[in-house]
Amino acid sequence: MNKPTDVDSIYKQNLEEDIIKYLAKVKNIELRKSMDIYYKSTLSKQIEQGLYGIENLDYKNLVENLIQTESYLFK
Repeated sequence: MNKPTDVDSIYKQNLEEDIIKYLAKVKNIELRKSMDIYYKSTLSKQIEQGLYGIENLDYKNLVENLIQTESYLFK
């Protein structure tokens, strides 16, 4: 695996911010709650590790997938 560059790190950070903001909007929850849900999710681990190229997908699609596949995080 290649060493991540500063650009990669910034891209992932921006993606995570977009995911958290969009999740808060879609689920009508506070940003803090959205952040908590995101960082407990499998999605966050996949993005952090760069698995499956998932970090290249649209944040809106990632949020919809998170809501569907990890619904237990919202209880």
